[in-house]
Amino acid sequence: MKRAFAALAAALAAMAVTPPAAAYPDKPITVVVPFPPGGSSDAIARALSQKMSATLGQPVVIENVAGATGAIGATRVKRAAPDGYTVLVASIGVYATNPFLQKNLQYDPAKDFDLLTVLVRAPNVLVLHPSVPANSVAEFVEYLKKNPDRVSFASSGAGSSDHLTAALFWQRTGTTGLHVPYKGGGPAISDLLAGHALASFQNLNAIAAHVKAGKLKALAITGDRRSAALPDVPTLAEAGVKDVEVYSWQAAAAPKGLPKSVRDKLHAAFVAALNDADVAPKLTAQGFELVGNTPEQFSQFLTQELARWKQVIERGKITID
Repeated sequence: MKRAFAALAAALAAMAVTPPAAAYPDKPITVVVPFPPGGSSDAIARALSQKMSATLGQPVVIENVAGATGAIGATRVKRAAPDGYTVLVASIGVYATNPFLQKNLQYDPAKDFDLLTVLVRAPNVLVLHPSVPANSVAEFVEYLKKNPDRVSFASSGAGSSDHLTAALFWQRTGTTGLHVPYKGGGPAISDLLAGHALASFQNLNAIAAHVKAGKLKALAITGDRRSAALPDVPTLAEAGVKDVEVYSWQAAAAPKGLPKSVRDKLHAAFVAALNDADVAPKLTAQGFELVGNTPEQFSQFLTQELARWKQVIERGKITID
């Protein structure tokens, strides 16, 4: 009998300390974006946050924690309590390439997170500052060959999809360039617009407006087909450069160990916001392709991406400074 009372007392004490998952959420939720404001991950998080707040009944606050190609912010989320109040929205580099580029990485994307959903994907676009004397991929390749290691390529960070796309492009075309990593897509694009960098493989959604305004020249996209956002821009394959099909993607995850009911609520809130009648058209107009898959599908996809990028990085002997 005493043991029964002791067990009951322990159970009641645990309930008093840890609110039942059914009460979730009862306070604001923080979405950590591991890059500065202005990049694709930041744009996606902010586009979804208002609708998620309405669904969950609590504020959804965006916090930018930049550094180490997203590793600092991702590590912070890994170390947060698995209670659903800290969530990560990040790009392909954080999930699929950092493990092969950073020797002392403090997180394992396949083991340290509860994967929620891949939100969107978009091809990268080869863009140039208007001062570069090239108006086609062929002309740009010729220009690079005449100026080896002199044309600066801005990226959102060492090991990011835009960095690796540039490296693949150099390999496939027999050219070289000067890689200039930034702490996110926003700063990279700012310097590109100012002419401090001359070229970049930036996410389509992040630069489409600048291309349409004539502030940047778009030579090709890295997708397997043209984009409705920039229908006159050919694919790299159409432009004569094969095997450089790359999509950047953004996805949501949380610290490992979420209660299933919390994970289900978060997943449902992300997918509902993504497919909202106000949000979805704006995202697709920017060049995003909506995904919104299940946690299980995200896990399978991540396994495939990790294997793919491991091979690309090792074959290309790509390292980060």
